[in-house]
Amino acid sequence: MSDAPETDRDVTTPARREGVDYDELESLLGDQVIGRETHLNAEGFVVRPDAVESVLRTLKHEAGFDHLSLLTAQEYEDRYESIYHLTKYDDRTQEVSVVVPTNKDNPWNESAASVYKTAEWHEREAYDLVGIDYENHPDLRRILLPETWQGHPLSLEYDQDKPQVVSLKEHVNPLANSSDETTESDTMFLNIGPHHPATHGVLHLKTVLDGEQVAAVEPDIGYLHRCEEQMCQSCNYRYQIMPYPDRWDYTANMPNEWAYARVAEDLNDIEVPEYAQVIRTMAVELARIMGHMLALGTFALDVYGDFTAIFMYAIRDREIVQNILEDLTGQRMMFNYFRLGGVVWDLPEPRDEFFDKIRDFLDGLPERIEEYHAMMTENEIFQKRTVDTGVIDAETAKDYGCTGPVARGSGVDYDVRRDDPYGYYDELDWEVVTEPYGDNYSRVLVRMQEVEESAKIIGQCVDILEDWPEEERNIQSNVPRTLKPDPDTEIYRSVEIAKGELGIYIRSDGTNQPARFKIRSPCFNNLHALGEMAEGEYVPDLVAALGSLDIVLGSVDR
Repeated sequence: MSDAPETDRDVTTPARREGVDYDELESLLGDQVIGRETHLNAEGFVVRPDAVESVLRTLKHEAGFDHLSLLTAQEYEDRYESIYHLTKYDDRTQEVSVVVPTNKDNPWNESAASVYKTAEWHEREAYDLVGIDYENHPDLRRILLPETWQGHPLSLEYDQDKPQVVSLKEHVNPLANSSDETTESDTMFLNIGPHHPATHGVLHLKTVLDGEQVAAVEPDIGYLHRCEEQMCQSCNYRYQIMPYPDRWDYTANMPNEWAYARVAEDLNDIEVPEYAQVIRTMAVELARIMGHMLALGTFALDVYGDFTAIFMYAIRDREIVQNILEDLTGQRMMFNYFRLGGVVWDLPEPRDEFFDKIRDFLDGLPERIEEYHAMMTENEIFQKRTVDTGVIDAETAKDYGCTGPVARGSGVDYDVRRDDPYGYYDELDWEVVTEPYGDNYSRVLVRMQEVEESAKIIGQCVDILEDWPEEERNIQSNVPRTLKPDPDTEIYRSVEIAKGELGIYIRSDGTNQPARFKIRSPCFNNLHALGEMAEGEYVPDLVAALGSLDIVLGSVDR
């Protein structure tokens, strides 16, 4: 095995996370650390490829970094590199990066899958798209592209014009040759999807049944992979990237825009006027309600086929929010309302009518929530389908990197809006909702209660905006036409969207385009945990568990 190459970076930008004692962490890791880098969000410890597992295990069990938020893989002119972005579920402001450079002729490092379960999928994606080999990975194969694909699309020497022939392979029962199979076992392989309403998009579930119970389930993703990261790397910071985030989680997409705005604004040291922060906060909470309403309605279809009542009720309320956001942005779906430094324009005129429309919706929301409870959560059929099914405990959810309602439904008290405040959230009165039981029912309850919390946030924002002096309504700071951050500046930032933690890593190279743009999708991590929820359950319970995740394949595949 080859040793890690020397790095020649000269990064002097101070780290933002002053609460972490990085010198103490370096002392804890000892001679396993061969270098140190400063990223805008956190210090990075450079380690050799054969020290990854030991370093991560120490940081998790002795320093408390129990959340592997993201793995970034990339290729330089002289090396490949993996970056493990670590933080803590009980203190999101505590961050550290583990940087693993490896030689060009044999790119590899130890797998982190034995320390963080979520590393399994992240490392498969890094192998698939970049070409780094992860030693001792339990199942290292492509995840987004077909197994027969030639080359790695995010490597520097990838030939985009090379024709690809994707062969169709016969499905084989993955338990057929398993050592766990007994002579009494009678398993059946079942394909669910990729074209099926209950898969919430183009998702293929390779399912093995033992009798009527799910013995194993493997999500087969990548059918909607659109090279979003590569496209963002070919666009300039100032104008061209912002339209893309709306297309990731397209059911509640305005919070996605904030993910890019936050990371790019911090990267380029751009301040956002307070007035624009209030507008942003109000707008994304409206979008959060819009997403949760769709999750509620489609979940009702999944578990007991209720279209005429619950689904249409949810769509009715979602349409009201879409009308409000259309008034604000001019669009019904791909809003593209955020701009670096603020928002594209002020609230629609007459302002009083716009505020009245929002207040009318908020005033009617409690009655509507009661309707949903009467039709869903108090319904005996719904309870039988969801209570004590699809269970995942808090520690397992953390191990998979679950966030959002999926994690909070298992009692994980984690929300980026509160734990790493941005926008106007820390100035407002609202609560993070959790439920302790970790089942399908709990995840529904969390979303319904989060709608109420979002309504509280929106109401406070409306009151603030209504009283804002007209001469101080500054919607955007003065941002240079061309943005060229210093070369080799690196940053990772995240926000809380309807599905959980959406993060973006950017590395600059001194030009007006990112050298690396990596998206951390909450749906990607949450879907990875489906097997934990479904194995041992029946097929209808598997469908319910999948629906309770509220995944969007545009976000999973990117």
